[in-house]
Amino acid sequence: MLPAEGFTCFPRQTWEKVLSKINKAVVFMDDRCMESLHWTGGASLLFDAGARNIKQLSSFESGGENDPKAAFVVSTVLKGRTADIIKDIISLSSFRYCVVFTSVPHSVHLLGNNLTGDLEGNTVFEQFEEKLCEWMGDMNYTAEVMHAPVVFAPLSQHLHLLPAFSDLFPLLDVDLETINKKKPEKRRFGSLVDVDMHSLTPELQIQIKCLASDLNALFEFINTREESFSVGPMSRLIAGELANLPQAKNRRKAAPNKASIVFVDRTLDLTGAVGHHGDNLAEKILSVLPQLPGHVTDVQVDMLELTHLKPTDTQSILAPGCLAQNQSPTTRLLWETMLVAKQKEAVMEVRRQLVEAASKENLPIKMSLGRVTAEQLCSYVQLFRESWEALESHSGVLQLGLAAAQTLRHPTLSRWDACLAFERLLLQALGDSDLAEVLKQLLPLIKSGESETGSDSSELSMDDLLVLLVYVYSLAQEVCPSGAEEGERVEKMEKELIGALTLRLTQETKLSPLLQDITGVSSPEELTMERAHSALENVFETLRGISHARDHLKQFSSVYNPSDGVHQATYRPFLKQVLEEIFHPDKRECADIEHMSGGLTDLLKTGFSMFMKVNRPHPSDHPLLFLFLVGGVTPSELRLIREVVSNHKSGTQVLVMATRLLKPYDVPHLLFNTDRLKPDIGV
Repeated sequence: MLPAEGFTCFPRQTWEKVLSKINKAVVFMDDRCMESLHWTGGASLLFDAGARNIKQLSSFESGGENDPKAAFVVSTVLKGRTADIIKDIISLSSFRYCVVFTSVPHSVHLLGNNLTGDLEGNTVFEQFEEKLCEWMGDMNYTAEVMHAPVVFAPLSQHLHLLPAFSDLFPLLDVDLETINKKKPEKRRFGSLVDVDMHSLTPELQIQIKCLASDLNALFEFINTREESFSVGPMSRLIAGELANLPQAKNRRKAAPNKASIVFVDRTLDLTGAVGHHGDNLAEKILSVLPQLPGHVTDVQVDMLELTHLKPTDTQSILAPGCLAQNQSPTTRLLWETMLVAKQKEAVMEVRRQLVEAASKENLPIKMSLGRVTAEQLCSYVQLFRESWEALESHSGVLQLGLAAAQTLRHPTLSRWDACLAFERLLLQALGDSDLAEVLKQLLPLIKSGESETGSDSSELSMDDLLVLLVYVYSLAQEVCPSGAEEGERVEKMEKELIGALTLRLTQETKLSPLLQDITGVSSPEELTMERAHSALENVFETLRGISHARDHLKQFSSVYNPSDGVHQATYRPFLKQVLEEIFHPDKRECADIEHMSGGLTDLLKTGFSMFMKVNRPHPSDHPLLFLFLVGGVTPSELRLIREVVSNHKSGTQVLVMATRLLKPYDVPHLLFNTDRLKPDIGV
């Protein structure tokens, strides 16, 4: 099997151990593992393996009287909250056989329990097996605990997400301050580049070690020896951990296949993450349709068009559709087109697939050329509701068709175009004015919503304004001069913006989930002026850090092309710059792409290269390149990667992994409402 084929098969392979143990069991699973399963084949995988039922991992769930066996699948450390929930479920049930799968390897459990790595066997797992028997009420009952890296969600042949790490995000200046507070003054770090693994919180260390272990499992499965490279401080820590993992060192000695893996920090280009310039259907679907409960990536597709029900009847009886359609190659191909093609191409492909499906079933379809509309797609979908067999055969295409139609006619889609227009204006303004002037241009947008919040669907919401601020600050540092006088003007302008945003926020009649998270209150009635002001001050403190994210870079320090009088100013995607450098025919050395050495040979090479010519490893040395985006990738960037690789005709295959699939509104959540130093490890 070729490594690229192995990459596609691996997520399914990680579930084999689980499937072999769940016959006649009630399966309890946490949301992160559930999401991985959802994209790998769904619940039918477990039911086909003999599972009796699948339930959420919750203290309010339990097995029935006639359920003797339980299986628990978790993405967390087996202690604290996770252990308490498993104990609660067992205490309310009559199990005689329990098997627990955790995606956290035993070596990391040792760290989580402050034990040394020299202990023989699986001590922590064995101790937990004893606890399971204790909770079941009989030490002679059967309990098993094992590791299974069920963290990969294959969104397409060339893209895997890792839902268990969806909140793993590169650190910012505010996090550096927190780290430095605990260190004596002389030993404080000057910048994020200096931070080492041991200075991180135990929670973050555990998460990085888990990620390195999961990637090692992938490389082991595809029998590959990898060279690790990094761009950015967090990527450097992850790449270093993978390079120095003892199991990885052993694997690399014998593995016949070769590949490169390049880790890239998302914070080095937030302009691309929050921008609305991606002409992409999937990005819009993910942004406007409601999220599937418990999921980070997938959305709910309203299935009303496939029934004869009235809209009022459907609240509690109609299950939603979704985007994860693994049933047929046709559906997988359609989803991939929606994910990477331009919107016009994707929408036309949706129409073509619906027409083809209707023709196969001899349904009375009326052909129409020209522009594809939401009404047209819905009329095609409705033809299937008269035939249960046809509906069942083509359910995947129908769900994707409905997702496209519901997005095209969604009332908030006009805001997408409004945001795009403002981003273009701000991009031009950044080249002509200083930061204070550019920020001043946001004031009317904030104040326009104060008197009649939400009155117009194209009017920018508070969430939109936060996204625009991220857009500006992620470009600001390299474009605008920053002398002392300029700094004072910016500070004054920021105070004015905080005041205007505070007023706007306290006048909101409904708080979005993002605003609830930032302010820490669930309703406008609870929100005081002081609380709103304090929350927004924290937001601006984080924004200032964003503007310095690329300060340490030499070659990739800018994502901005200024206007030259003939052409307008443009955004230069960071990822495009990195890939073009990697695939440059001269294989130039780039100071910003750091090679992480994992052994003595590499260190000797690096040492000798100081005074004699030694070929140092380069990311394009091998026929396979993995690109890992720490903090997430956008659908538009997937197309960009494909285009750059195709243009360079390098013969290298590029496969992408990321912690999540980003939409613009995810970024404020990750910046302003995620405890980046203390990720949730279930303790």
